[in-house]
Amino acid sequence: MPYTDQEIHELKRIAVNLRANLIEMIPAGKVGHLGGSSSIMDVVAALYFKHMRVFPDPKDPRRDRCVFSKGHAVLAQYAAFAELGYVSREDLKKVKTLDGTLQGHPDMDHTPGIEAVTGSLGQGLSVSLGMALGLRLENSDSRVYCVVGDGEMDEGQIWEAAMAGAAYKLDNLVAIIDRNGVQATDTIPNVLPNEKIKEKWEAFGWNTLEIDGHDMKQILEALDASRVCKEKPTAIIAHTVKGKGFAFAEGKAAYHNAAMTQDEYQQALSTIEKMRKEA
Repeated sequence: MPYTDQEIHELKRIAVNLRANLIEMIPAGKVGHLGGSSSIMDVVAALYFKHMRVFPDPKDPRRDRCVFSKGHAVLAQYAAFAELGYVSREDLKKVKTLDGTLQGHPDMDHTPGIEAVTGSLGQGLSVSLGMALGLRLENSDSRVYCVVGDGEMDEGQIWEAAMAGAAYKLDNLVAIIDRNGVQATDTIPNVLPNEKIKEKWEAFGWNTLEIDGHDMKQILEALDASRVCKEKPTAIIAHTVKGKGFAFAEGKAAYHNAAMTQDEYQQALSTIEKMRKEA
C-alpha cells in the first residue's frame, strides 16, 4: 500500500523516540547492547507502530507476534513497549537489575509483550516456527515476525528452522535479518564469512527480499509484500549499521555490548536532540 509523507515522517519521529529510550536504559557506565539494538530500531518502529496488529493488552490473542531471536537486542523491544504503555518509564531505568522486570535478555514470564525466552542464539526462529504452526492450527490470521542477527546465522538451528518453514509453507512467518555486518567480537567476514545470504534463503525456499533497513519506506513495502506472499515464508534482509545514529559506535564491534563513557553519553544525548529537531 502507498504511504504518505506524513506517515513516513511520523514513523521516523517514533524511531528517534525509541533511540532516546535506548539511551535512557543504558546511561554512562552501564553495560548494554547499544549496537545491535540501535541497528534494528527503524524496523521496530515500522513493526510496532504501523505494520503489526498490536493491542493495549499485550496478550490479546488476536495480536501479531514478534520474537527477537537475537535476544541481546531486546532493548529495542523495551523501547517500543514504553511507548505502547506495556512498561513504565521507571521500568526503563531498572533494566538489567534484580528489582526490575526488564532483563538483559527476553523474559516472557516477567515482561509484558515478550513472546519467548531467547538469547541462546539460533533458537528464536525455531520458536517462531512453532508459533506460526500453532496459529495455523487455530485458524488464526495472526502473523509471526522473527528478528535474526547476521552473526546468529552461524548457528545450524537457524537453517533447520528455515528448511521446516518452507516445507510447511508457513506464509504467516517472516524472518527479518538484521544485516549490520558486525557481531560480538569483530566483523562478520573476519569471524566466519557468510556471503550470498539472499541466495541462501532463496535456496531454502523462502520468498526473499533485500532492503535498506534504515529506509522507512523500503521497510514498510517489504513488510507489506510479506503479507501478500502465499505458501512461502518470507525473509527480509535488512542492511543496517551497527550503532546507527550514534557516530562513536557505528560499525564498531566494541559497542556490541559495552558501557558508554560520560563523554559518549553526552554525545548520544546531543545526537537525539539533533534528530528531534530534524524530524
